[in-house]
Amino acid sequence: MGDDSEWLKLPVDQKCEHKLWKARLNGYEEALKIFQKIRDEKSPEWSKFLGLIKKFVTDSNAVVQLKGLEAALVYVENAHVAGKTTGEVVSGVVSKVFNQPKARAKELGIEICLMYIEIEKGEAVQEELLKGLDNKNPKIIVACTETLRKALSEFGSKIILLKPIIKVLPKLFESRDKAVRDEAKLIAVEIYRWIRDALRPPLQNINSLQLKELEEEWVKLPTGAPKPTRFLRSQQELEAKLEQQQSAGGDAEGGGDDGDEVPQIDAYELLEAVEILSKLPKDFYDKIEAKKWQERKEALEAVEVLVKNPKLEAGDYADLVKALKKVVGKDTNVMLVALAAKCLTGLAVGLRKKFGQYAGHVVPTILEKFKEKKPQVVQALQEAIDAIFLTTTLQNISEDVLAVMDNKNPTIKQQTSLFIARSFRHCTAATLPKSLLKPFCAALLKHISDSASEVRDAAFEALGTALKVVGEKAVNPFLVDVDKLKLDKIKECSEKVELAHGKKAGLAAEKKELKPVPGRTASSGAAGDKDMKDVSVPKPGPLKKAPATKAGGPPKKGKPSAPGGAGSAGTKNKKGLEIKEIVEPELSIEVCEEKASAVLPATCIQLLDSSNWKERLACMEEFQKAVELMDRTEMPCQALVRMLAKKPGWKETNFQVMQMKLHIVALIAQKGNFSKTSAQIVLDGLVDKIGDVKCGNNAKEAMTAIAEACMLPWTAEQVMSMAFSQKNPKNQSETLNWLSNAIKEFGFSGLNVKAFISNVKTALAATNPAVRTSAITLLGVMYLYVGPSLRMFFEDEKPALLSQIDAEFEKMQGQSPPAPTRGISKHSTSGTEEGEDGDEPDDGGNDVVDLLPRTEISDKITSELISKIGDKNWKIRKEGLDEVAGIINEAKFIQPNIGELPTALKGRLNDSNKILVQQTLTILQQLAVAMGPNIKQHVKNLGIPVITVLGDSKNNVRAAALATVNAWAEQTGMKEWLEGEDLSEELKKENPFLRQELLGWLAEKLPTLRSTPTDLILCVPHLYSCLEDRNGDVRKKAQDALPFFMMHLGYEKMAKATGKLKPTSKDQVLAMLEKAKANMPAKPAAPAKATSKPMGGSAPAKFQPASAPVEDSVSSTVEPKPDPKKAKAVGVSSKAKSAQGKKVPSKTSLKEDEDKSGPIFIVVPNGKEQRMKDEKGLKVLKWNFTTPRDEYIEQLKTQMSSCVAKWLQDEMFHSDFQHHNKALAVMVDHLESEKEGVIGCLDLILKWLTLRFFDTNTSVLMKALEYLKLLFTLLSEEEYHLTENEASSFIPYLILKVGEPKDVIRKDVRAILNRMCLVYPASKMFPFIMEGTKSKNSKQRAECLEELGCLVESYGMNVCQPTAGKALKEIAIHIGDRDNAVRNAALNTIVTVYNVHGDQVFKLIGTLSEKDMSMLEERIKRSAKRPSAAPMKQVEEKPQRTQSISSNANMLRKGPAEDMSSKLNQARSMSGHPEAAQMVRREFQLDLDEIENDNGTVRCEMPELVQHKLDDIFEPVLIPEPKIRAVSPHFDDMHSNTASTINFIISQVASGDINTSIQALTQIDEVLRQEDKAEAMSGHIDQFLIATFMQLRLIYNTHMADEKLEKDEIIKLYSCIIGNMISLFQIESLAREASTGVLKDLMHGLITLMLDSRIEDLEEGQQVIRSVNLLVVKVLEKSDQTNILSALLVLLQDSLLATASSPKFSELVMKCLWRMVRLLPDTINSINLDRILLDIHIFMKVFPKEKLKQCKSEFPIRTLKTLLHTLCKLKGPKILDHLTMIDNKSESELEAHLCRMMKHSMDQAGSKLDKETEKGASRIDEKSSKAKVNDFLAEIFKKIGSKENTKEGLAELYEYKKKYSDADIEPFLKNSSQFFQSYVERGLRVIEMEREGKGRIPTSTGISPQMEVTCAPAPTSAVSSIGNTNGEEVGPSVYLERLKILRQRCGLDNTKQDDRPPLTSLLSKPAVPAVASSTDMLHSKLSQLRESREQHQHSDLDPHQTHPSGTATTASSSTANIDDLKKRLERIKSSRK
Repeated sequence: MGDDSEWLKLPVDQKCEHKLWKARLNGYEEALKIFQKIRDEKSPEWSKFLGLIKKFVTDSNAVVQLKGLEAALVYVENAHVAGKTTGEVVSGVVSKVFNQPKARAKELGIEICLMYIEIEKGEAVQEELLKGLDNKNPKIIVACTETLRKALSEFGSKIILLKPIIKVLPKLFESRDKAVRDEAKLIAVEIYRWIRDALRPPLQNINSLQLKELEEEWVKLPTGAPKPTRFLRSQQELEAKLEQQQSAGGDAEGGGDDGDEVPQIDAYELLEAVEILSKLPKDFYDKIEAKKWQERKEALEAVEVLVKNPKLEAGDYADLVKALKKVVGKDTNVMLVALAAKCLTGLAVGLRKKFGQYAGHVVPTILEKFKEKKPQVVQALQEAIDAIFLTTTLQNISEDVLAVMDNKNPTIKQQTSLFIARSFRHCTAATLPKSLLKPFCAALLKHISDSASEVRDAAFEALGTALKVVGEKAVNPFLVDVDKLKLDKIKECSEKVELAHGKKAGLAAEKKELKPVPGRTASSGAAGDKDMKDVSVPKPGPLKKAPATKAGGPPKKGKPSAPGGAGSAGTKNKKGLEIKEIVEPELSIEVCEEKASAVLPATCIQLLDSSNWKERLACMEEFQKAVELMDRTEMPCQALVRMLAKKPGWKETNFQVMQMKLHIVALIAQKGNFSKTSAQIVLDGLVDKIGDVKCGNNAKEAMTAIAEACMLPWTAEQVMSMAFSQKNPKNQSETLNWLSNAIKEFGFSGLNVKAFISNVKTALAATNPAVRTSAITLLGVMYLYVGPSLRMFFEDEKPALLSQIDAEFEKMQGQSPPAPTRGISKHSTSGTEEGEDGDEPDDGGNDVVDLLPRTEISDKITSELISKIGDKNWKIRKEGLDEVAGIINEAKFIQPNIGELPTALKGRLNDSNKILVQQTLTILQQLAVAMGPNIKQHVKNLGIPVITVLGDSKNNVRAAALATVNAWAEQTGMKEWLEGEDLSEELKKENPFLRQELLGWLAEKLPTLRSTPTDLILCVPHLYSCLEDRNGDVRKKAQDALPFFMMHLGYEKMAKATGKLKPTSKDQVLAMLEKAKANMPAKPAAPAKATSKPMGGSAPAKFQPASAPVEDSVSSTVEPKPDPKKAKAVGVSSKAKSAQGKKVPSKTSLKEDEDKSGPIFIVVPNGKEQRMKDEKGLKVLKWNFTTPRDEYIEQLKTQMSSCVAKWLQDEMFHSDFQHHNKALAVMVDHLESEKEGVIGCLDLILKWLTLRFFDTNTSVLMKALEYLKLLFTLLSEEEYHLTENEASSFIPYLILKVGEPKDVIRKDVRAILNRMCLVYPASKMFPFIMEGTKSKNSKQRAECLEELGCLVESYGMNVCQPTAGKALKEIAIHIGDRDNAVRNAALNTIVTVYNVHGDQVFKLIGTLSEKDMSMLEERIKRSAKRPSAAPMKQVEEKPQRTQSISSNANMLRKGPAEDMSSKLNQARSMSGHPEAAQMVRREFQLDLDEIENDNGTVRCEMPELVQHKLDDIFEPVLIPEPKIRAVSPHFDDMHSNTASTINFIISQVASGDINTSIQALTQIDEVLRQEDKAEAMSGHIDQFLIATFMQLRLIYNTHMADEKLEKDEIIKLYSCIIGNMISLFQIESLAREASTGVLKDLMHGLITLMLDSRIEDLEEGQQVIRSVNLLVVKVLEKSDQTNILSALLVLLQDSLLATASSPKFSELVMKCLWRMVRLLPDTINSINLDRILLDIHIFMKVFPKEKLKQCKSEFPIRTLKTLLHTLCKLKGPKILDHLTMIDNKSESELEAHLCRMMKHSMDQAGSKLDKETEKGASRIDEKSSKAKVNDFLAEIFKKIGSKENTKEGLAELYEYKKKYSDADIEPFLKNSSQFFQSYVERGLRVIEMEREGKGRIPTSTGISPQMEVTCAPAPTSAVSSIGNTNGEEVGPSVYLERLKILRQRCGLDNTKQDDRPPLTSLLSKPAVPAVASSTDMLHSKLSQLRESREQHQHSDLDPHQTHPSGTATTASSSTANIDDLKKRLERIKSSRK
């Protein structure tokens, strides 16, 4: 147990990494204890384990792993750094824990995942789990799904993003594993619980049964909205509060939860957008204008179908909308109006927000059209306008709607009011501000007095809805003059109204509501926390009488100040008094006394009016104590304040008592439910005392408390009017001062500016300077909130006063209003909700602007003015613009309706005259100021075009455009600009000016925004392209803007968006994102009034409604850091926000410690050169060691630190090999994208890899070798040359690995050595490898020797360094090695040299021992290779790729040719070898190709050549293949790609040398067996098959006959061939490439082989034949079915014609055909029937029925019939359509046969074949009745029966049959004798042959005239004579002789093969391609090969071999051949001289 004690001493973290499982177990246990003890989550202890947590969960030992999981769980729960481990740990859990059988492991794994989610790492966890769903192991999928389900169930759909899960759901439902499907069902149910019906569309395509099961489950779910049961860390306080409230029994918070879960996922979001504009009918715009209504209807119907798509792709729909609008407005046919309205509805629904820009054009038209009475039209219009409303906001269309309200037509008025009512339902108090409500109410009030009852009802409904939405307080001011009856009616309507986002309407409606106002920023803090509440039911509490509570809208839920205070919930709502005002009736003094005496001590009440001040003081003290102890619900505020106001009341003379009294008022206001009634009792007294020196402060305190209880706007109004109704200037100035402070404390929302302004004007005119000063101070404070527009009210003041005001305003300029600190404890915000706060000037500002008198200028914008602005003459255009400027200046403030002006001005923005462009910009600036916030509605049509002007080339125009954009943005806020795709479209334009200006503008504006529309993400891709723009300024601006984009979108989203970039760009952008992340500012703080809780982290972003732009607390996107730094307060433009000065803790200001994006190799200029200098100058250690010492590692680490990413370096030098693997994986990923970096650090990378060679871990080694292969491939592509330094510090260590015991590693190393030759000269490699041969490791010696052989073989002798002699002597030493492999390798290498260098080798290797020498000589003899001098293609130092085959290593070798200095094409010396000449048995044994390619020695007697005439070339030449040596390959440029490598290997397959052939086959087999490489064979299949059956033929004819050959060798070759073929025919895509001719020859070869009796005698022969059998089946099944069927038919035909062919052969071919017939039902559709029928036709032509019947066997005819019958059965009558390739179909026997079959089958089916068979079989004329036909036929048969007329009868019958191919003559024949029947058939056949012979053969143009053939009727001989060239008759023997010669030349044997005349070729039509013979194909391949090379290369096949099936060569081609041969022989002779 000694080893135990060793590890026991180790520290815990080392135990955790120990290789002993016990040690690890102990380590994990101790770690667990440590984790449980650490109390401080930020303790440094945690960081020690940071890198180990992944190991905890992925431990290989199951028991240890369990303990590790427990420890990991505690770690994640408690360590602040745990978040950093999320990715690796969760991925470890997914891959290594979820597949464990132990349930406990899985549970812990799930717990860990959930804990990561709890510590705010939800996104990363979810990403890993979703990756896990792609795992092949179903266990893992199930566990991942279960984890996601639990996470969703516990954390809710806010934390767990549903969209990605829903995307993979259908895939899970399709899984084959039941457990996965079940789990999918469970998660689908869980998702449904959260989002309800939004889940239906994405799942509609799953199996209907599964859907039904789901529906059943869904129905069972409770209807209540689900609530999360577990919270993120940042939400834990909230959780605690929730529990508190639940325990207190109050459902305040709980009730609030309903709206909280607005589903994040909208079904719309899950749909794919459809592009429809391109699909509109081409003539749509013409048709829609057509006069005929039917045509217009067609056009509309086409659109209607397109817009039914639920989601449409954005695009320019302007023209379409315009056309539809025209139909709605102008078309007289109401049906079309309704149809067009439906189309608009579809567009609005499909485009949603994107339709908003067209809403303004369409709304007025639709509203006007409501004059129609027809219900279906009205309904269609209602649907359209409702759908359109949801795409825009009420604000945007308000002008149009209000304009229609004055229409005289009652129906229009009614429908408009109803539309307003429906629209209001979708609004909230935020989106329906007073400014909007006022004009609507005014218009509706006119309608409630209308004469038409339906108009009145509609108006009541609209007003009632408004009342319901915003509450009585907001609406009441507008209803002042309405009589009680009508008011009651409005209230009655209000109670009936159900709001779109009320509880009843359910979640879907809520979603709807959120759509139209997507920019609502009602989201900061808790305001967004609890969105949409329906408070129509008052909460229980004592205030039962409160009548106004019914009018509840959806208030924002606030934070109750005491847990049990549900009673006064009203006051706590964000809407405060607006919605749930505390209304209290005024009580009589008696009642008050009674109530007060119940809560105050008796003495207290008695002493209130005592005359002694001390008693009064004592009484006040008691009063105060009593109030302090009172409970809010029991405090009778009104009674208490009345007691205080009782005599002496506010006239109290003693200041101490008075101070006390005022303090008590403040206490009551703070602690009780203080109503306005109570306030009115005390305010008068307070204002009276506010100027008092001693009591003033107390009075102010009490007023502030009242303002908090009753809202500042009301209190301020009361106080101001009281102050200015009395004369005391001190009180007036102090009241103004109090108000100034109060505004700062409460914020400005809801204050009635108008009332103040009149009071302030009074104050400014006061004589008392203090009052004036206070008034100016108040104006200064107001200026903070209202902005410059405030000054407009005081422009008529005296200049002196105005200058004072201006000075005050100037002081305030640039300051931001302070965040409100009060008014939030009870009401989340005072006054109106800060809905507009985010992106618009705030309410106050709006109010001020609303108060200004605006002029209507639309009547001044005349059409003349518009045409002036668009005039051709620039001067007139200028006049027009001047006029517009004049109109705007004159009007000062204008109404938003400006007619056609926007379009006219837009046209001028791209005026060719720049002066006019600038003038237009100036007008637009004026327009913005004049129109104020209403300019919003013109942003899209006028604002965006101004942005386009930012791209102008003139500086001053750009400056003007920027000023204009800023002026607009100041009025509109940024939301309008950022919404939609317009801004991103601008940024997309590649205009450098536009890009830099626009980015500059965004960089200025974005930091001031609290939230942005989601569309901002659309700009990101274009922002990224700006980061890489050619223009430096654009890049700079883009970089500057980056942090601000990130501030709104978060790092994660931005990083995700880089996914679509190219790898190189991606890395650069990610690096910039990193930088930006560090500089990212915090978002501006939300005004404090907006949060109902302290600013901490309480209002989590997660709890906001889905569509409100989330004011992201960034915790979701960036790791929470332990110590958030305070962000600097961002300066904000005076208008942008009310109250932003407050600093907000930013979680983003710290950079994430380790981020792994960005480049991994940093390019250091001249870094590599410097390192080399250092090494040369011995400043650093030279990289040379037997094992790496620490100093080397440290040195490398130091060198790397400057150019390798820090985190990667940590991985590379980590003590754990898994980190090395990770580093290698990263390096592989970055290889392509960082080529420069890799090359810049290449020396360091290679050195680091040499260190890995000394590692013991195989996986690292394998990965390193994998990387090296990729690396050297890259380097060769980059044409890089290794430096000497890089080579010497790497190659020796690589060579060490070539001796690895593992085969696969050796192979990889050899492959790398091979690739290295492309980047480092082989001659320099040679010495390194030579050095490797001296190793002690015999494997290494053997491999190095073999490598040397390869180098010599590839690059010639010049690689041998220092000289060939020395090198060979070294190599020869190893012939005497002890190890057999080494000896063989040495011998093989020298044999290779011998092959290249001939007998000179013996001189070079010097003297060898006798034994070694004899071994060498023996090996050279056995190698069967005659040395031929290999001319080396010399290449300059940059090597090119070439290939060779290493003799033993079966792999493709590529290597460059060496530079050969002066030895260019030097002929080798002709040292002949005696045996060589004797091998040549006959003098004509020439292989022209070989001789021509070989400028070296060919050992054969040359002189004889001259003695022969060239004609003799045609003499039979048998090429005894084995005797031809496969010449050692010569390489040239041709081999620069895989294709040529394959060509070369394939050429070796047919080699006469068995070993060469086997070698080649093995390599091909290797390629075929690897799926990824097999594709390389594509395109070479025919070539390969040809080579294969050439080899089969060679074995059959030559090898088998060769006695000397070992039969084992032949069996080996056969098994290689068959194995290869089986591999090939298993890959269907390749098998299908085989062509007909090749398949025919292949099948011929295989069947011949099966019938070879010589094989059967061999011991393994049976096995071979069985394999062939299997192969044949494979060929039949996998080849292209048309080709194989065709091949078999031709083969059958050939075998039947060949007299020499054995019947067995034909029988096997037929068996193959039968098998094909069995396959037909499955393959019929993939078969080209026309070709097959043509083949059958030719077959039947060659073998007419009679001839077939004469065959010994009946099989051929049966086979044919079966085939045809099957085809007929499968295709039916359609088969007759497939005879297209047959000429003169009518004469074809096949057609007649098919018709008969069809008729027969039809008869059987009980119906006649009465369809006219197209293209051929014309049916019997209908007129000739059946009787006539029968008479006619009877007549003919009579003639045939009579002796005299028999010929005539037969001819008539023939004609008749020809005419009526489907005529049935069976009845006439079946009663006759067999003899008569055959006589008739034979007679018809003879006539047919006679006629065809005469009529057809001469027309055949494809065959030269001397080849014509006449077919004689005699069935015995198929061909009677063949025309000779000279026209005389020549017997077939001449051609048979000629054919034999040709066959011999092709290596075909003549004994076993058919000697048939070339009948097929003669009979085939010119239109029909004859089945190309494989040898022809081979020729064409070979000639291509030859053309592509400069150096001809040896090939085993003579390219002039002729068509083996005997196609005769035409005269012209033979002449060409002879000329060619002459030339070639001349060349050969000259080269020999």
